[in-house]
Amino acid sequence: MPQTSQITRHICVEGWSAIGKWGGVRFSDFLKRIGADTGAQFVGFRCHDDYYTSIDMPTAMHAQTLLTLTYADEVLPPQYGYPMKLRMPTKLGYKNPKYIQEIFVTNVNPGGYWEDQGYNWFGGS
Repeated sequence: MPQTSQITRHICVEGWSAIGKWGGVRFSDFLKRIGADTGAQFVGFRCHDDYYTSIDMPTAMHAQTLLTLTYADEVLPPQYGYPMKLRMPTKLGYKNPKYIQEIFVTNVNPGGYWEDQGYNWFGGS
């Protein structure tokens, strides 16, 4: 699939931030390519480290939401989520799942690891 890159700021709920170059496939293009129901309300993610989260479909379809495969023009390193991470500059860090193993669309809000412990579900702008 066509790849793109962007330089964006990652903002952590703990108060730190970092700017980096992320590369990969626009998530909206991926969802369309696999025939996902983009009329569904939510997209959920399950990751290999038992982390899980979800986002609304408008965020999934946002032009800056990337299914990232690279960081700084190199294969995505393990500490950043190899083999792939969803990168959303419009969301706080805890909403950007890494080590993704499963992606699903649904009309039932699947919640999220931090959200189920009281963090804001929307987590961004």
